[in-house]
Order: sequence, then structure tokens, then C-alpha cells
Amino acid sequence: MKKALSMILAVSLCAAALTGCGGSASSSAAASSEAGSAAAAGTKYKVGICQLVEHDALDAATKGFEDALKEQLGEENVEFDFQNAQNDTATCATINNTFVSNGVDLILANATPALQAAAAATTEIPVLGTSVTEYGVALGLDDFNGTVGGNISGTSDLPPLDQQAAMIQEWFPDAKKIGLLYCSAEANSQYQVDVVQAELEKLGYEAVQYSFADSNDLSSVCSSAAADCDVIYVPTDNTAAANTGIIDGICRPAGVPVIAGEEGIAKGCGVATLSISYYDLGKTTGEMAAKILTGEADVSEMPIEYTTVTKKYNAEICDALGLTAPEGYVAIEG
Repeated sequence: MKKALSMILAVSLCAAALTGCGGSASSSAAASSEAGSAAAAGTKYKVGICQLVEHDALDAATKGFEDALKEQLGEENVEFDFQNAQNDTATCATINNTFVSNGVDLILANATPALQAAAAATTEIPVLGTSVTEYGVALGLDDFNGTVGGNISGTSDLPPLDQQAAMIQEWFPDAKKIGLLYCSAEANSQYQVDVVQAELEKLGYEAVQYSFADSNDLSSVCSSAAADCDVIYVPTDNTAAANTGIIDGICRPAGVPVIAGEEGIAKGCGVATLSISYYDLGKTTGEMAAKILTGEADVSEMPIEYTTVTKKYNAEICDALGLTAPEGYVAIEG
């Protein structure tokens, strides 16, 4: 937000003073109040978007967020500064620090590393996460109860993990060993595979974790998993989502089906998923952002929001592996 007008200077100084002696909730409320004043004055809102990496799910969330803000505030009243971190956490930090230096009005952190970087960069500017699986894990909150507090809120892409494990049983009741393939650098991926492993073991499967550090060793780890396991499960993992071609190039020729944590991964390498719409998730986040910017809501009091899930299957890969989707599944659109 541009703050050149002298009549706003006093408000800015007051907000800064409150930040110095109070908590981040006070800062967030001051930011929201100032946003509402600017709206009345016809000033544009400047929103920084830090997206971890380019892939279908995150792209859809960003699109939904932008569309919602344009609808809520008017396209002429919002300016987006979109930055892609190219799957590098250090770049996430640089991007968010630049947003803070430039005085953006709100930050969208698309994916967990982007959220972590935004949280480290500012306790004053409202931050909304999206495509983040579990905020307590992402932010190291021992007492997380659904509301982060301070200057952070957002939306979660966490599907019901027990239902994903049950979906594996629905598709492959005779399987013995399930491989859980994920990137060890992504805390939310570790959380998901831990939960799914426990659920699969309750169902009588042997579940083994196969972690890769980054895309460089994905091929070798995936090859090991495909050689050892009857089925592979891939959670909502950004590195996997950006490299589905590698996974598909190994698993499909080996005849090993992949159950995916989200639709983008299923579209690239999986047979099925219990997934959300990332576009809808982004729209929900954009609606939250509009309320914060106009002063209608205080980010510190906004609980994390979720969206509904749908059973989907990949017709092409199912045909290649000779699989028929159970009733109740919708084909993923090409």
C-alpha cells in the first residue's frame, strides 16, 4: 500500500508504536484497519505471492486466490507481485524479505516452505498460507488448536489421511507391502506418511517409508520402492508433484500402481486420489485476504480453513495397468 499521504503517516507511526510494545495480533488489527481506510481512499492493495515451485496444484491455488481477490476488491484495486522460488527454500526467504522491504499489504505463501519463510520475515504484515498441509507441524506449534494467531492464517490441503489409507485397501485388498514415497525435506510430507503408515498397519499391510532428499535422488529411491512394493503411496509432496514424470516412468513400466495424495500427482503418475480442488482452496484463501485487507476480519482470529475432497482416478494409467475404478470415482480431466 502506498503511504505517501501525510494524513496516513500518523496512523502508520501509531501502528509501528503498537508493534514495538504489543503482540503481533495488535499489528495485524492495525494493518487491517489501515487497509480499510485505504480502500475508502481508492488506493490499490499490493499483495506479494511467494509460490514454492511451478506445478498444477500450486498454480491452481494461486489462480484461485487471484481470481477471488479481483472479484472481491475489483481488478483495478489490487496489484500482485508473483514470485516463483523454483523449489528453493533460500529463495523463499529472499522473496519474502523483499516483500517486507517493499511494504506489501499482505503475503500469500503458497506451500509450506513459503509459509515458513514468510513467518520468519515478518510478524506485522498479514500472511495467508495455502497448499499447506498441517500448520502446527509447519510452524512448530505444540499447542495448535486450529487458529495460528498473530499475523498468520490460511487454508489447508490436508485430506482425511485415514480415508486415503482405506482407499488403498479399496483398490488393492490383496497387496502386502505399500511403499510410502516422499521428500524428507518437506515436514508436511513426513507428517502425512507417518499417519498413513499407522493407518495402513491397522489394516494389516506392511508399510515402509522411502524418502528422497531432492529431485536428484528421486529416481533411485523410486526404483527401490517399485522393486520392493506392491503399491506406492505419494502424499501431497511438492517435489514429487514437480517430478511426476520420473515416478511414472519408473512405476508404470514396472506395473506398480501409485495412489496419490492430490489430483496433480495422480494426473501425472497415479491411478487414483482422494483430493481437493486447489483452485477452490485458493479462492477460499483469496476471500479471507479480502476480509483482512478491508478490515472486515482480523487475521489473528481467523481459523485455518479447509475444503471438500473427491475420489478421482486416472483413466489412462488405469487402462495401462488393467485396473477398473471402483464405484464412486470421477475421472480426472485431461
